[in-house]
Amino acid sequence: MKLGNALAILVDLRYAIQTAIWPTFSATFRKPILLLNPVQLSRIFMAHVWTLFGNPTDENGRDVKNILLSNATGVVLDIGSGHGHTVNYLDHQKVTKYIALEPNTLMHDEIRKRATTVGFTETSGTLQILSYGAEDISLIVSALEKPQSVDTLVSILTLCTIPAPASTTRALVDQVLKPGGQFLFYEHVLSPREDVARWQRFWTPIWRRAFDGCCLDRPTHLWLKEMNVWDSKEFWGKEGEEEENLFWHQVGKLIKAPQAS
Repeated sequence: MKLGNALAILVDLRYAIQTAIWPTFSATFRKPILLLNPVQLSRIFMAHVWTLFGNPTDENGRDVKNILLSNATGVVLDIGSGHGHTVNYLDHQKVTKYIALEPNTLMHDEIRKRATTVGFTETSGTLQILSYGAEDISLIVSALEKPQSVDTLVSILTLCTIPAPASTTRALVDQVLKPGGQFLFYEHVLSPREDVARWQRFWTPIWRRAFDGCCLDRPTHLWLKEMNVWDSKEFWGKEGEEEENLFWHQVGKLIKAPQAS
């Protein structure tokens, strides 16, 4: 892997720190008890980072998401929705409700604003925002009022951050997704090239601290393939993406078996 490609991540790290360090410091100065709550500190930092990175990241994946998310139907649960960019790609004629799962409550105003702009609102019952992590399965099921009530699970650049991603995703599919429902994902994953993978593993301990737990080195697509709940599986890459990319992406449409419990 060319050294320039391996070190390009430093530019993003610099911009992230420049954007978020002062607002995070100010929040800590006003409320020193935050020093005892590293999770909340990370979320404050990430909320400011995402004001800079959210729209460009969405634009970078626009072509993929236009195709992938056109498949979404019925009740859609968006895991780790960030600023709610997913809602821009949903067909209002096919999607009856958008549920944004986002534990960082500092993101909720942006989700609400973006969803309302395209016609999904809380007052009409077509928008629901849940402040849970993906691992809070029982709370999610309780908020949905019954298990296996979601037609489409969506994960856009999210499985890189959640704790115990393989078991958490399996629990979501088992307990939240309807039999015959679909799981749509677009994720950056561990590269099959060992030279790129080595750099992904090198940068992950640093990157995850700046980007709220985001790991560059998770083989997400591989453990999704291994889950024995799918009736059909489609996986593909991001068209035109260079192999020497620390953010190597995989895309997938997975259908839960009708008899799966």
